[in-house]
Amino acid sequence: MVKVATGFGSGGGWSEAVSWVLEAEKLGVEGVWTAEAWGFDAVTPLAYLAGKTETIKLGTSIMQAGTRTPALVAMTAMTLQSLSNGRFMLGLGNSGPQVIEGWHGVAFDRPLQRLREIVEIVRMACSGERVAYSGKVYQLPLPGGEGRALKASAPPTHVPIYLATLGPRSLEVTGEIADGWLASSFAADNSKLLLDALRRGAERASRDFETIERQAGGVVQFGDDLDQLIAPRKAGFAFEMGAMGSPQHNFYKDAYVMQGFGEAAARVQALWIERKRDEAAAAVPDELVINANLLGTEAMVRGRIRAYRDAGITSISVSPAGDSLTERLNTLGRFMNLVREVNAE
Repeated sequence: MVKVATGFGSGGGWSEAVSWVLEAEKLGVEGVWTAEAWGFDAVTPLAYLAGKTETIKLGTSIMQAGTRTPALVAMTAMTLQSLSNGRFMLGLGNSGPQVIEGWHGVAFDRPLQRLREIVEIVRMACSGERVAYSGKVYQLPLPGGEGRALKASAPPTHVPIYLATLGPRSLEVTGEIADGWLASSFAADNSKLLLDALRRGAERASRDFETIERQAGGVVQFGDDLDQLIAPRKAGFAFEMGAMGSPQHNFYKDAYVMQGFGEAAARVQALWIERKRDEAAAAVPDELVINANLLGTEAMVRGRIRAYRDAGITSISVSPAGDSLTERLNTLGRFMNLVREVNAE
């Protein structure tokens, strides 16, 4: 059974964004997710949405790990879980050194260990345990000071924790400890290595892989001319491979390498670094754009839904194309009908 999620942002203004979520809720979309980079944060919009919606789940995709103390992450999660009557999902990810060090001024140090420890501390705090923790990154209370181990004054609550991870080791950790996985740079037809890493982590922790929610997706756009739908999407992939990281560390590019697009990814990155942006976009393979989105006729999009399902994805996160709210909602409605057809097979 494939579920559907979507995003919440202010691209067309907050009023339109809220209308989008309210209509998505009526159409049966299961969850809505907010992101943060170096503009709006991921938390505040969900607090607003909690009072506007009734059934749709609310998640951060992602809250940047390391930019808040683990205790603050836990406090925020408990607050949103209370405000939403149990609909909140905590999505965490490491981001990258360009943002963490450049924007936040926090060292991008031991990111995977930091992520693991944040998850452990958040679960302790949300469960009502007294938080005494001795990790490689975090020490609570801080040794040598006057701090004492505290219990959260908020009522205990369960908060599902999703991790946005890309590399083999971080995927294995996700399989070990997370309730769900938020995929990015995901090409459904080429994703076996990614899912295998998740499975290894789950097996190492003696977990049932099928209990881990797995979310991935892309743009949904209907049309008969596939070439016309592919071309506008290429610039976004070029930006991922060229700008979302340094020449030494680009986790998004590395994910495409894992999925068999290594030669193309290296060329796209090199052209981008040379500031040949149009050439970089042109070098993105059509196959990648098709595999990482849901484009074409209804029959083609139905086939892409099956591809995500067969790859092991439990929830497809979609960005419906359209020049207006009405067009985007029409696209989402058509997509939801196709999902129901596939689920009924």
